[in-house]
This record gives sequence, C-alpha cells and structure tokens, in this order.
Amino acid sequence: MQNGSDLGHSFSLNALQKENELLKNRIHWLESILHHVPAMLYSYDNNSKSVTWCNERLAETVGFTTEEMSGMGMEFFQHIMHPDDFKLAAVAQQSFLNNKTQFGGIARIRKKGETDYRWLMGLEVPFTHDKNGQVVEIICAFLDLTNAIDTNLQLSEALGEILRRQNENLLNKLTAREKDVLGMAVQGLNNKEIANSLNLSRYTVETHRKNIRLKLKVRNTTELVAIARKIGFQ
Repeated sequence: MQNGSDLGHSFSLNALQKENELLKNRIHWLESILHHVPAMLYSYDNNSKSVTWCNERLAETVGFTTEEMSGMGMEFFQHIMHPDDFKLAAVAQQSFLNNKTQFGGIARIRKKGETDYRWLMGLEVPFTHDKNGQVVEIICAFLDLTNAIDTNLQLSEALGEILRRQNENLLNKLTAREKDVLGMAVQGLNNKEIANSLNLSRYTVETHRKNIRLKLKVRNTTELVAIARKIGFQ
C-alpha cells in the first residue's frame, strides 16, 4: 500500500513527465515553424563569418547542409554570392563590429551546381554578445524576390520610394558648397576648373571632394560620379 509520501512523489513525477512531453511538443512545433517560414533564416559567428544554424529552406536554396556551411566559413558566402555582391558580407561584418543595430541589403545568390542567380532581400540583427558587449552571433532573414513576388507594381513603387529616401538622406549629408563641387565633378570638371569656377583654391576643392567621398562612402571618382547620378546630379 502506498502512503501519502509515495502518492505525492508519484503525482509529482507524472506531472513532470507530462510537462516535459508538452515542452518537447512545443519545441518540435517551433522548429517546424522555423523550417517552414517563407524566408531563409540562419545565424552566423560575426568574427569567423561561419554559419552556426540555418533552417531547411536556406539549405534547400543553396544546396549545402548546415555542417558544410559551418565548415566553409567565409568561403561559403563567397561560393553562393555574386562576385559584385560578395563585398557586402565584409561590410555587414564590419558594421556590427562598429555596434550597428541592423544591416539590410539586396544581393544575388545561386544554388550549388547552378549558374543562375536569385535576388534576395535580407536583414541582419545582433543575436548574442560577449562579456564586453561585442556582437558574437548575427541572425539573418532573407526573402527570395526572384519568383515569390505577386505584386510587381507595388514592389517597383516600394523600391523607388526607398531609393528616393536614401538619395535624400545622402544629399542632406552634404553642405551647399559640397553640392556645388559634386555637381561640377559629375559634369567632368577637374579640380582646377572647379576652383576657378567657384573662386576657390585648388586645395579647398580637393578637401571638399575628400569630404564628399567620406560622406557618400565611395573610394574613387568613378564611384562618386555613379552615386551622384543616382542622387540626381547630371
């Protein structure tokens, strides 16, 4: 015959087993959501740029297992990303080292063994930090824009509006004099010609151009002219 203590112990054990079963079902349900959500999800170590976890949708899209991605490190991103877009990986990495709270962008990737690229839109945010507050892991979500958009007109208008706002933000970073210098640089004038036109010294024009490049985050005149035309300078 069981005494009160035995009955209490049996009840507690049954309650724990039931709670454990509920937790396992809950975890399985949450994992199922992560694998079926209509986006590619993954986390990566911001120092080594190695993938630490991904959902099944990403694995299916790129043709690599999580273990393969993790073992390849940065080479994984180099393998799947378009060469012109690969530099974004390093930019994102540095952004989080500089304590940026999120990084977003559009890039092209391809599946292992294929040649055609897919357009993806992604957003990354910090996930874990070390004892010094530095970002350790990043969580990223990518949406496939290639075949999954049923609202083409809205997409076109949305991207146009985003670009317009970004261009306005870039423009607001420049002083009135810097805008004058940029406009003339886009027209093909050299520093001496700009200096003569604006009644400035050549050194002052060179300083303005340097500041413009820093503010617009470009490295050379070719990039400067390209982004200036996007902003609206002709």
